[in-house]
Amino acid sequence: MKVGEDGHVTVAVPQLEHGQGIWTALAQVVADELGADWRTVGVEPAPLNPLYANPVALDSLFEGQYDRVPEALRRTLAARATLMLTAGSSSIRMFEDGCRQAGAAARALLCMAAAKRWGVAWDACGVAGGFVVHGDKRLRFAALAAEAARLTPPDPLPIGMQGAGKLAGRAVPRLDAPAKVDGSATFAGDIRLPDMVHAAIRQGPTGDSRLVAVDPAVADRTRGVLTVVENPRWVAAVATTWWAAERALQAMAPRFATPAPAVDDARIAAPLADALKAKGHRLAAVGEIGQLLDGNGVIAADYAVDIGLHAALETPSATAAYRDGRLELWLPTGAPAVVRAAAARAAGIGEGEVVVHPVMGGGVSSATLDPLVAEQAAILAVRLKRPVCLVWSRAEDIAHDRYRPPARARLSARLAGNGGVAAWQAAIAAPATGRALAAQLLPAAFVAAASGLGEADRYAVAGALPPYRIPAVAIDHHPADIGVPTGHVRGGAHGATCFFTESFVDELARAANSEPVSYRIGMLGGDTRLARCLSTVASLGGWGGGVPGSGQGIACHAFRGSFVAVLAEAALEDGRVRVGRLVAAVDCGRTINADLVLQAIEGGLIHGLAQATGATTGIAAGRATARRIGDLGLPRLVDSPDINIELIRSDEEPGGVAELAVPPVGPAVANALFAATGRRWRHLPLRA
Repeated sequence: MKVGEDGHVTVAVPQLEHGQGIWTALAQVVADELGADWRTVGVEPAPLNPLYANPVALDSLFEGQYDRVPEALRRTLAARATLMLTAGSSSIRMFEDGCRQAGAAARALLCMAAAKRWGVAWDACGVAGGFVVHGDKRLRFAALAAEAARLTPPDPLPIGMQGAGKLAGRAVPRLDAPAKVDGSATFAGDIRLPDMVHAAIRQGPTGDSRLVAVDPAVADRTRGVLTVVENPRWVAAVATTWWAAERALQAMAPRFATPAPAVDDARIAAPLADALKAKGHRLAAVGEIGQLLDGNGVIAADYAVDIGLHAALETPSATAAYRDGRLELWLPTGAPAVVRAAAARAAGIGEGEVVVHPVMGGGVSSATLDPLVAEQAAILAVRLKRPVCLVWSRAEDIAHDRYRPPARARLSARLAGNGGVAAWQAAIAAPATGRALAAQLLPAAFVAAASGLGEADRYAVAGALPPYRIPAVAIDHHPADIGVPTGHVRGGAHGATCFFTESFVDELARAANSEPVSYRIGMLGGDTRLARCLSTVASLGGWGGGVPGSGQGIACHAFRGSFVAVLAEAALEDGRVRVGRLVAAVDCGRTINADLVLQAIEGGLIHGLAQATGATTGIAAGRATARRIGDLGLPRLVDSPDINIELIRSDEEPGGVAELAVPPVGPAVANALFAATGRRWRHLPLRA
């Protein structure tokens, strides 16, 4: 952080701001400890630096896959690799303490500078709204900044003292909102440089596709087109405007060759089905299943989740400039060191010659972890010797997304004499997406650390271990190679596993002739935080027991140190799934800014609704069947339900919130549809 002689406080934030409000939250922590006037606080992206490595994101995103690496070594390796990550709802959990230390150190220095002028003890001074105060004496931070910078902060730091804490828990205005409202916010596609050109791109079908035919002469007849750049895997048209470049690509109709057989829906479903029949890898267990799931009386159900899309408002975009052997990149990235390394390889230069300028992202999308668009922009900039802005079309975004992995699950359980669950087993077939992410994001030392697991992948079954007290539980991963690239979509595998678990618990409650909320609470044992979420959402939402015809369903989940319960009201109308209301009760620990939490939960509920009713595509001949955003079945304004959220006050450490509300929406809606229609809905997205 910096305190300027003009009184402005600037906080360097290492995390990508893509709508989740982290620029505001981390700056608020600093300003709270500093005692600053919020009106004088601003942010800037932090530079690439090992000090900003984020091992908490490593643990959260990969779901403990690398726990066998000692924590101290994980932190060391993360710093050496400059592992800056915006992922896993980790930003507050990782950086709150560092922000508090920065604010407290600056406050102490300012107080020391003022105390020298006044001839008093520095720890007798306080701060208030951008001033250092002592009795009736007041000095602005601006007047003390230069002198304070020459002093040494005390040890230990006076955290939470001298007037700090005035902004804690307050809903201060977002720092990114004004620029987004008036249009001055800068995204990758907004960068304008001298002599800059625009590029559109076409990539081949899924698989090892190669460009085999393109006619640049056709593109030359499109006004504004400057050149065509061919690559073994893609072709780009370069023009004075993006629209001209996109029209040129449409006219050229480039052809690609893909080794047979091409991927399609059937060739995705078959490996999943086959994997579920094969022996799985046990990744979590409680007690001993033994023979508890043999013989009669076992309740079983099969579930399925299709591939899911990020479908962010902003498609992948990057601006690149190559001058005198130095490459500069402007793009939203959740992994800037990964982008720098990938762009350097693509450009054929050293990493030290690449500068990454992070900009805001247009949507909460983990597609920002993928460096592909940066590689393409780097190649174009080097080839053209001119700055270039590359923007993918919506069709390219859909066709080459790192999809949420599809999954198939077989859940089995036996009820105890009292109606509770005596034994539970979940067999989940899914791609090893966590391994693919690790190969893309992590140093080889991390990847090697998990080699003892064989083909199993903890990421693929993350969230599958029920939060309930069940004497015998087994979770098995059945790896499946589906031939389609997959990645982390908001909520990760929890979006699938919560659907499996909470739908099946609802089925077991009905089989035990029990009301679904009390059935869940009865199995939680001492987990009071999740139980309170369930009782709160039932009271807030007017839960009527989920009786036939009510159209009410409920689900809960524990995720990244936070807890949530969701009540949904749904029905079938004109052959479509309609969700009229979503109610959520959330315990995410101590909150820094309640408005940011509410916005994250509201956004998560809508995102979860999109994943529950659409946000998918079929695959035919290696290509996505959806081409436009209108093909994805996303909720429109008319489809958006009434939303009520209760934040449960807690003094526990902050948990993650950005992804929290996504997983339970699908099962809550599915359970509501059962109450409305009398039949079970076991396939996401939910289609009539």
